[in-house]
Amino acid sequence: MTIEIALVLAVLVLAVVLFATEAARVDVIALAILLVLAWFGLVTSKEAFSGFSSRAVISMGAVMIMGAGVDRSGLTRGLTRPVLAWAGSSPSRLLAAIMGAVGVLSAFMQNIGAAALFLPAVTRIARAGNIGVGRLLMPMGFAAILGGTVSMIGSGPLILLGDLLQQQGLEPFGLFAVTPYGLGLLVGGIALFALFGRFLLPTREAQDSASATQVRLAETWRRANAVHEVVVPASSALVGRARDEVDLIDRYDLHLIALAEGGDVRPAPWRHTRFAAGQTLALLGSDENIARAAAAYGFEVRTTAQVFGELQSTDGAGFAEVLVSPRASVVGKPIREFALRRTYEVEPVVLLSGGEARSTDFSDQPLRAGDILLVHGLWSKIAQLGASDDFTVVTEVQYDEVDERRRWPAGLCFAGAIALAIAGAPLAQALATGAFAMVLLRVLSIEQAYRAIDWRTMVLIGGLIPLGVAMENSGAATWLAENVVGLVAGTHPLFVMGAIAALATIFTLFMSNVAATVVLVPLVIGMAEPLGLDPRTLALLVGVCASNSFLLPTHQVNALLMGPGGYRNKDYLRAGGLMTVFFGAGLVLALYTFAP
Repeated sequence: MTIEIALVLAVLVLAVVLFATEAARVDVIALAILLVLAWFGLVTSKEAFSGFSSRAVISMGAVMIMGAGVDRSGLTRGLTRPVLAWAGSSPSRLLAAIMGAVGVLSAFMQNIGAAALFLPAVTRIARAGNIGVGRLLMPMGFAAILGGTVSMIGSGPLILLGDLLQQQGLEPFGLFAVTPYGLGLLVGGIALFALFGRFLLPTREAQDSASATQVRLAETWRRANAVHEVVVPASSALVGRARDEVDLIDRYDLHLIALAEGGDVRPAPWRHTRFAAGQTLALLGSDENIARAAAAYGFEVRTTAQVFGELQSTDGAGFAEVLVSPRASVVGKPIREFALRRTYEVEPVVLLSGGEARSTDFSDQPLRAGDILLVHGLWSKIAQLGASDDFTVVTEVQYDEVDERRRWPAGLCFAGAIALAIAGAPLAQALATGAFAMVLLRVLSIEQAYRAIDWRTMVLIGGLIPLGVAMENSGAATWLAENVVGLVAGTHPLFVMGAIAALATIFTLFMSNVAATVVLVPLVIGMAEPLGLDPRTLALLVGVCASNSFLLPTHQVNALLMGPGGYRNKDYLRAGGLMTVFFGAGLVLALYTFAP
């Protein structure tokens, strides 16, 4: 062992300890590792910062932009209702459906592309179904990684494996040679999370700036911010009565923020709107008050949103503070007179006038300049309210309005990028072309494209790449592999295969999975004959285990989902740890038992 190898291995151990203990944010840890490598001369200055111009970072940024474009076009929203309708109120069924769809797609396209395509849709499904987004995104990402093992074109290591085998004078594998093993891993992963996900996955919610703003407003104004979807049965006492004749606000502190009937959705229904059997209502209020109103009026309370998913997401709707402008035409007029609901389709929740806040019976109170209204509604409607001369929206909420006219351009840009990658174009180049095309075709603006990028994730990936470079250049990877394999030489083949699987798994956490494959495949082929093992089987073991990257958020897919899912390193250690053991042990046993 050289001094250089010892230093690189020490930095590797340091990285593992820092990630496991969460001593700092993941991007701070990655930058610290980068600088340590540079100052100790383990990588050159150019190599230290080369990660930020790497194909992995470019690919990551591009898929974030394309994901935002697909979401803004409304393409992903079409997936929400049918998936929720099929899954019903069963989180396990919903989880299985999402993981199965992503896994199958990932078998024939890059993992990161499959995850990026489903990320906005799964986020909306989680919010519409009142399921923590953290309980869906991590399994979805794991399914994308698992799906890459279902065919020989599903991941970079398996694509590369054919060339490496030919270089060693061995016959490459056919397209579906890995399918029985990959399908077994995918189905097993789905079963694992469907059965035990509630014990493995975090229950806390990721909170972006918009969500934090909504929580602050709800606490400041002491309002419940939950939106409930209920159905009016024919036997309900509401049927035939006008909104103004029902005491939903005064008695139950519930606000009717939308009504759907026969496919027609009306935000903030006017006070003369009459209730009818079969209508679906969106009510804003607490669970306790919903239960009381349901008992009184016979509502059928839905556990998952089937109509008003957009209203339950801070992406689509929420609270806003609105100031009555000086010299506004509404000064001196009560809300009832100028029909705030009918004119702007927003629901007034609280009125602050003269230092007094009123949440009931203020429809007939004349407004004064400087009064503040707390309203709830779709962001597009609140924006229209703020554009008038009478009101100024005080709350700053960033949102991108859905433009369904861009569905075809968004879909074509995404599909075109994936098609270019499948056809053999460099992945980063193909994805960056798709992202740039979305800006050119005005699916989203350049400012929206920049906002779509999670810079913490970019720094994490770019900062860790030099560690893989140092392991390769110093010979630390080869030294570690040779010594570990030497320890198990002469033992039972299962121990040998287990050691190889463990090495590939460790390497792929801190090196690119392609680099790990390049280092290990020639080594295991060379040791196969003395140990009496099939070299192609050991090479396949390495190629598949190079995707066994669940333990830390260092894989591109895991890094992409860390921010949106609100995950911490310990979440990956818990759920990813079990997944790692299942993947490695299951694959070793399957190859040992069934491989020719």
